[in-house]
Amino acid sequence: MSERLYAIAIEVNGTKRTGQVTARTSLVDWLREHLNLTGTHVGCEHGICGACSVMLDGAPVRSCLMYAVQADGHRVTTVEGLARPDGQLSVLQDSFCEAHGLQCGYCTPGMLIAAQALLDENPRPSEHEIRDAIGGNLCRCTGYQQIVEAIELAARRMAGEAE
Repeated sequence: MSERLYAIAIEVNGTKRTGQVTARTSLVDWLREHLNLTGTHVGCEHGICGACSVMLDGAPVRSCLMYAVQADGHRVTTVEGLARPDGQLSVLQDSFCEAHGLQCGYCTPGMLIAAQALLDENPRPSEHEIRDAIGGNLCRCTGYQQIVEAIELAARRMAGEAE
């Protein structure tokens, strides 16, 4: 017996994308398998690690806990959508490279999404606010300090402060 398919239309990284999905297709699976946006990682599949984080209408969400049909009519930003329109890294992404805010890279997309959401809301966060914003994302490699430093660097750069 085949499952019923539902039509969805989602703005993904600024482009309207449509598709046919089953009711139980997760957003992360649709992004990765149907749109080939593999920057969003699948980690725990329980919403604990944060590797699958994307922004839904500007707010970070766990795409492993959300069905694609729930995102119908909404705006989704993946880690690929953080880059500049010409494909160059964003200030935040470049700051992660500069400050060594990544090692294995598995948590990086979720960290970038959490950090971008924070900087969108609060362009000059304190260290405590940064740690709070990324607190729901697990990293086993960096010890978090370099990630915090990368976000601080991005905030300074976005404010136009010279390095």
